[in-house]
Amino acid sequence: MPVRATQQDGTYPRPQLVREAWTDLCGTWQLAFDDARAGLDGGWAQLADLADREVFDRDITVPFPPESYASGVGDAGPHSVFWYRRSLRLTDIVGADAVARDGSRVVLRFGAVDHSAHVWLDGALLGSHEGGQTPFSFDITGPLTAGAPEDEHVLVVRAHDDPRDLTQPRGKQDWQDEPHAIWYSRTSGIWQPVWCEVVPAVAVEHLAWTADLPGAAVHLGITLREAPAEPVTVAVRLDLDGRLLAEHRVRVDEQRTRITVAVPALSNGQARQDLTWSQARQDLTWSPEEPRLVDAVVRVLTGPAGADGEQVVDEVSSYLGLRSPGVGGGAFLLNGAPYYVRSVLGQGFWPTSHLAAPDAAALRREVQLAKDLGFNAARVHQKVEDPRYLFWADRLGLLVWGETANAFAFSPEAVRRLTTEWLEVVHRDISHPCIVTWVPMNESWGAPGIATDPAQQAYVTGLAALTRAVDPSRPVVSNDGWEHTDSDLWTVHDYADTGAVLAQRYGSTGVHERLREPGPAGRVIRLPGGTDRGQPVMLTEFGGVRYTPAVPEEQAEERTWGYSTATDAEDFARRLTDLLSAVRGSPVLAGFCYTQLTDTMQEANGLLDEHREPKLPVERLRRIITGRPDD
Repeated sequence: MPVRATQQDGTYPRPQLVREAWTDLCGTWQLAFDDARAGLDGGWAQLADLADREVFDRDITVPFPPESYASGVGDAGPHSVFWYRRSLRLTDIVGADAVARDGSRVVLRFGAVDHSAHVWLDGALLGSHEGGQTPFSFDITGPLTAGAPEDEHVLVVRAHDDPRDLTQPRGKQDWQDEPHAIWYSRTSGIWQPVWCEVVPAVAVEHLAWTADLPGAAVHLGITLREAPAEPVTVAVRLDLDGRLLAEHRVRVDEQRTRITVAVPALSNGQARQDLTWSQARQDLTWSPEEPRLVDAVVRVLTGPAGADGEQVVDEVSSYLGLRSPGVGGGAFLLNGAPYYVRSVLGQGFWPTSHLAAPDAAALRREVQLAKDLGFNAARVHQKVEDPRYLFWADRLGLLVWGETANAFAFSPEAVRRLTTEWLEVVHRDISHPCIVTWVPMNESWGAPGIATDPAQQAYVTGLAALTRAVDPSRPVVSNDGWEHTDSDLWTVHDYADTGAVLAQRYGSTGVHERLREPGPAGRVIRLPGGTDRGQPVMLTEFGGVRYTPAVPEEQAEERTWGYSTATDAEDFARRLTDLLSAVRGSPVLAGFCYTQLTDTMQEANGLLDEHREPKLPVERLRRIITGRPDD
């Protein structure tokens, strides 16, 4: 039996499609800056002598961006073109003996390279990819098997990340030389894991799980690496804590297949007329309070269906959560019942490694910190987080709003770039039960004239509609913060510095009537044409109290920033209590998102400092956030 995906240690880069044999290619690579754009004409991709350091004149620790201290380079530039190089041998790849034995393939995988990449092996172009937050891969079997298994091959990556291009989705990465206001140091080039794995010739490449609680079933989209030459059988087994939930077999002759797996246990509770839809299934469903995960094994078998000669050619481990997010009756719904969202804004930025996590364990700590503070949700802001973070959110129980980095300019090229990357984001993360809401746009970034420009309104409306088309199972926020078009939630950003102001604004049921009026930032919350279906209202950014206990006040005034300032620990506690009490006391709000989890560079408005040390005891912060004195 393969490893149970729910019990993995959090290091495998694709946690919902696990194979035991894989080879980590992170570590020391060679690096060259190419500010003069000389590398392509100069044949840098064809430089095969790894000992020659005339061009590749420094080392870098992958996957940390060259701007970061953890990379060993720490050069903030600005640079726009980065060349990487390292050696690769077939004999060093785990499971490579299967290539000669049964025709298996060696696949080279990149978690993310910001913003575009071209990849060569032994001077031959493997291909390219655009989109700084999404994965891509290449079959490198041919070049690696052209010689002896111990032959040294040269892998080269050219990354292009223009720091000045405002049509490029960049999120909180600054386009100026030095970080300013709410924008931070850049993360360029390779910033998520690079690895190899050996897969069968007929292999599973992608799984898309969708729980159908009303239908007592699970829908599964299966993508193979290529269409099989002959029909194959795909067998699916689902287990919860060792208990068999379902098995299903289907004959497949195409590359992509969608099947429905009946889960009889989901309908067992319906015989109890005194139970609600959600109560009948509460021993099976996933929630932050009970993050139950279902283990899945997916096998590909060749040979006549059901015959003794059937042979397993591929086997992967996966997992899913039986849960259903939605909206209704002015509330956010989880598993058919109203669920109050206590969320925190996280930037996913570390002082030594920027947008790349310092190690895999840091991703678990980030999730656990949010839960320890009393939050049941997180909004990772303007960043597509590492899949290993999402694994821990699935495993430990933390709702996540799936957001992407936005561009800052509007143009046909900006629309193309964001739309393409966003669809890849949804494709990558569609199976994670922790993700309960999609957020393709924030505060009109990339659509600055949306209030008056029909083209920009069409863009944002279309982006939300396109998201629902590829994933109708989750609510979509059209433009988080203000100027919504067709949105499933009305979300508001309001940095009022007192609870009295927040109580006045959200203390009555008249909030819906005021959505067409200018909001806290002078922006209308709901634009004309944005259909009001009684969507829930959430305060998805507020707070931002600056407190710098380790920095002298005269220095803090110069070096740090926040929406309001606390003078000492007791003032910080008082301000937090004032704001959070007002928000929790609102009869209208379906949830909130506090800004923010940690200090980030010049922003000193975190509950924790940049090193994840709490500014007040965790227990006290938890009581303030939840409003429960016994927490």
